[in-house]
Order: sequence, then structure tokens, then C-alpha cells
Amino acid sequence: MRFEPTEAIKVAGRALLTVRGLSIDILSEQGANRVVHELSFELQPGRTLGIVGESGSGKSLTANAVMGILPEVAVAHGEIEYKGQQLLQFTRAQREQSSGSEIGYVFQEPMSALHPTMTIAEQMIRPMRLHLGLSAKQARSRARELLDLVGIPPERGVLESYVHQLSGGMRQRVMIAMSISCDPSLLIADEPTTALDATIQKQILELLVRLREELHLSMILISHDLGLISHYSDDVVVMLDGYLMEQGPTAQVVAAPQSGYTRGLLEAAPRLGHRVDRLPVIDRAAFTKAER
Repeated sequence: MRFEPTEAIKVAGRALLTVRGLSIDILSEQGANRVVHELSFELQPGRTLGIVGESGSGKSLTANAVMGILPEVAVAHGEIEYKGQQLLQFTRAQREQSSGSEIGYVFQEPMSALHPTMTIAEQMIRPMRLHLGLSAKQARSRARELLDLVGIPPERGVLESYVHQLSGGMRQRVMIAMSISCDPSLLIADEPTTALDATIQKQILELLVRLREELHLSMILISHDLGLISHYSDDVVVMLDGYLMEQGPTAQVVAAPQSGYTRGLLEAAPRLGHRVDRLPVIDRAAFTKAER
């Protein structure tokens, strides 16, 4: 399914993605536990939105709701509008189709996301045949081109490899190639540098930035690291325990944070040349629902 923007979205300055009042409940025998509370934000075309927060803040669940891959025990309420279409009103089949062709997803752990008993070629070819209508030969040729685009030349023989035969950085490059294989307009990168060393982290992040520019993508970048987000995103959403703490242009939020929690995150970040005898502690209990 390829979404053509509605007339409203064609107006300059209108958002590609708008999330309004998004709440997510986790269902159990004891009832519903709300883990994301009335979250609202926008993503403008061609920009990168950073979502930052501690583990358990709800940032990945929010991205999963946009992607349409929430677990069965999770229920989303509110609105998720993409190119003028209300995604939460889609059927399962419609969401699966849009997830493949319109919204690409880079998982934080490719070792778990990639199939262990299928070659990389098999995993890359299948979605391109399904969503783009390519023949097996065409899809294989495109897979080689995509791998080359993300820095894996054909002579590396990755197409015939299995995920366990690849390094961490190579797996993440394969995951990125797969996420852009069906020409999405939106790319969601969920902690894309987890478990990678610092050099490879920088390479992966710079690759994502380059692809965003070359392919004219919009991107959501998720991280627990506000320093990373401040360097690679245009706008930022700060979350804590499922609540929106602060949002705005990244440079503005970093220079003059309005939330005490955001200030705490900035103060907790280590700085080059500053000796730290004891890391500062963020008093999470101090951030009441009144501030949220």
C-alpha cells in the first residue's frame, strides 16, 4: 500500500506524522496497566525526531504503535496520523502492508530480528517481491545494490551468509538495508547502536544521516542517550515513565531545558575534560505528575 498524501498534507509545513493523545495499555489478568500517557508530537517531512528516555520510559512502545507491531497484550488509544491516514483504524492486513512499504524499522538487536535459518538474500528478497512486485532476479539485484549502499560490497558474500556469520556492525548494516528496501518515507531506528563499540556506533549513525539525506527520508531516532540525540536529531521528545516531559527543537531544548528531568539528563552526561568522582543521580521521585 502506497499512501498518497492528502491535500492537507501537501500544504507546506504540514506534518508527515502526527501523534495525538496516544496512550498504551498493557492487559493482564489483573486489568489494564497504562504505560504511555496521552503522548502527542509531530514529525515534519525530511527531519529527524529524537525520542529519548530511560529504559521503560515507553519510547520503544510508542515507536511500535506507529509501526503497528505492538504485542497482542498491548492496546493503543488516540490517533496516529500518517500522510492523512489514521493508522490505528487500519486492519491487521493494512498495517502489515504499510509497515513494509511506507515505514521502515531498524531494530536495536538484529541478531534477534533477523531469521537464524534463512540466508540474508532470502530475507531481503521476500519483502521486495511482496511490496514492490519484483521478480526474484530483480529483487536479488536490488539487494546487492542496497548492501553496497550501506557499505557492504558484493565481494563480501553477505547475501549467502546467515546472521550468526556476521559481525555486529555488519548485521546492523544489513538491517538498515532491509529497512529501506521498499522505499519507505519514514524510517524508525530503535536504539540502532546497542552493543556496538564507539567507532561502529558513529559509523552507523552517520550512515543513517546520509541515507536520510540521499533518500529524502524522515526519521525517528530512539535512544537513552540525550547527548547522541542532541547531535543527530532536529527535534526531540523527552519521556519518563510513559509521560511526555518536554519537546521542541533539539538545540533549543538542550540550550534551555524547561523540565527538571531534562536538566538532570544533561547534567548526568559525562563531558570530555571534566573529571567525575561521582556521577550525579537523577531524583526521579521529584518529577511528579504535576510536572508531567
